[in-house]
Amino acid sequence: MILEIVKKTIREYGLLEPKAKVLIAFSGGTDSSALLHLLLELREEWSFELFLGHFNHRLRPGAAEDERFVRSVAGKYSLPLFVGRGDVRAKARASGLNIEEAGRKLRYGFLRKTASDIGRAKVATGHTLTDQAETLLMRLMRGSGLRGLAGIFPVRDDMIVRPLLQVEKEDIEAYLKAKKIEFRVDESNFDRRFLRNRIRLDLLPYLQENFEPAIVQHLGRMAAIIREEDRLLDDITREKAREAIVGKSPDISLDLHCLSSLPRALARRVIREFIASLRGSLRKISFEDVESVLALADGKEYSLKERLVLRREGNRIFLKKTVRLEDYEYRWRGEEPLEIKGLRLRFTGKKLQKKKASSLRFDDRTQAFLDLKKLKFPLLVRNRREGDRYRPLGAPGQKKVKEIMRARGIPVSEREKHPVFISGEEIVWILGLPVSERFKIREGTTDIFLIKKL
Repeated sequence: MILEIVKKTIREYGLLEPKAKVLIAFSGGTDSSALLHLLLELREEWSFELFLGHFNHRLRPGAAEDERFVRSVAGKYSLPLFVGRGDVRAKARASGLNIEEAGRKLRYGFLRKTASDIGRAKVATGHTLTDQAETLLMRLMRGSGLRGLAGIFPVRDDMIVRPLLQVEKEDIEAYLKAKKIEFRVDESNFDRRFLRNRIRLDLLPYLQENFEPAIVQHLGRMAAIIREEDRLLDDITREKAREAIVGKSPDISLDLHCLSSLPRALARRVIREFIASLRGSLRKISFEDVESVLALADGKEYSLKERLVLRREGNRIFLKKTVRLEDYEYRWRGEEPLEIKGLRLRFTGKKLQKKKASSLRFDDRTQAFLDLKKLKFPLLVRNRREGDRYRPLGAPGQKKVKEIMRARGIPVSEREKHPVFISGEEIVWILGLPVSERFKIREGTTDIFLIKKL
């Protein structure tokens, strides 16, 4: 019985204590609806104090109806309800995240704050064993290491708990049907543009039908085994890191003499611990990043994310200090010279008729020729920011600016000195890089706008 599985999971992982305050992350969908009713059943036995937390992402046409449904459920069971809302698209643009990541960040931020406001409440989410299997397959395809293959943890940060993590989704659906529990259907779960949806709708059923009917249970067990072994390796890593990482953040360094005596697998983990100490997290740190640090030669440097540069001198690797320029923004009509004082750079703008212009001398390092009729003035001129991307001349599609700069051999320490010129919301040129494909001079261009560095 599903209730007994949930009770076993709660006891096995110590997710909830009797009389605990529990904030249920409640979307109104199948999983969170089952979670709510199972915890309602357990409330009499364990005296839980239940609350509902709903975050409206404002992304789907049915979001407002979902919120109304959540409110009606809260009223039906006389449960305190907390509703949060956020502009997920704006968050994604501002932080360089995709929509899914930005939504998760806002949602969990809201849930954590609400749980804290309630007073030492646990946040219960509706992640299931099927979600675990999907996650494992998705990360396997992306080449994740042990930490990634450990999948979804039953408890995170001593606050987020997953009571349904040993229950399959088909059992959830059977429970809802047997209890005649209403729920909302999220149409985005059927959008095959998302990898997770393709795994759930196509790959898992195919594996179950053609290879192994119990694949979900097997993957769940595999994730549990990896979690336990990863925890053991973590304990060993922390012990070795205390010897290899010297000093206090941010003035810490990595002692390569200590590292050289370790097996390569353990050395990689110590490097990850070192990077995490510098950055505060390992988000977006790849296997290639770790390998590059491990292979760093004496006197050489390696650039990590967020403009962090590691340098090796002798048997030490440390964070190279770089001067971070203040953010700047200028609105420029191109009529008067533009001076960016912090960079000691000056630019002029000039309008030309193509038919009267002599041969054009193209030089990304000093000037850009743009199709005047496609520009919207004033242009925004600002410093480069995380997540910036555009389609450079001749490229098949958009690329990240930092990747273009890396390919062009522009050192990380110099990238702050390349201002970005924007028309509307599109990058048209960055000093030292090709102009945008959309704003280039074409056969049909009649008027040209020249940006020239003085």
